[in-house]
Amino acid sequence: MDLIHVDGKKKGQILLYALSTCGWCAKTKDLLNTLGVEYDYLFVDQLPKDEMEKVYTEIIHRYNPMGSFPTLVINGKTIVGYQEDEIREALV
Repeated sequence: MDLIHVDGKKKGQILLYALSTCGWCAKTKDLLNTLGVEYDYLFVDQLPKDEMEKVYTEIIHRYNPMGSFPTLVINGKTIVGYQEDEIREALV
């Protein structure tokens, strides 16, 4: 699994699971970029099929039983969907 790293202010561990074709995922990335925080992201739909299934299973079991995107994990707190206020609050 090759995470893509974005440099910025350190606010702990931030990981975004996203789809490359998802508008809400793009908005979440844009918000993180606007806030200038350091994070990693992964476009799950661009992984090889076997790796995609493994990552998707991990998302469902560990973070988001609905398996929807974007799934954002900020210091162990999971935020599903584009939830601007919740994301901003988690990064305070």
